[in-house]
Amino acid sequence: MLIPILTKNAPQPIGPYSQAIKIGKLLILSGQIPINLESGKIEKDIIKQTKTTLNNILSIVKSSGFKIENIAKTTIFLTDINQLEIVNTVYEKFFLKHKITTFPARSCVQVSALPKNVKIEIEALAISN
Repeated sequence: MLIPILTKNAPQPIGPYSQAIKIGKLLILSGQIPINLESGKIEKDIIKQTKTTLNNILSIVKSSGFKIENIAKTTIFLTDINQLEIVNTVYEKFFLKHKITTFPARSCVQVSALPKNVKIEIEALAISN
């Protein structure tokens, strides 16, 4: 059974999709972009965009009854692959801050454009024990 996830703890979808879908022990998150939940604004800086996007993902994961350590896979979409080193630094610090010792599997690709002209979008898969 597909259970749609929609939490007020993360920005609302900007199109006809769910923030995530839960299927048994699997949580499939839609791609998240760096919309600040409180202000609705998008920072220009890739560091801030990456932090905001990761925090939005974590909010959805937690609201779904999962934990950060349940994140098994992420896919990062960047409009400039040359910013990957910066993104990697933020990404690593984010997971280490939450005491994660095994990073999720990950893919990263460059795309020509993203919604709302953001620089980054991240999608994730989480699996509960």
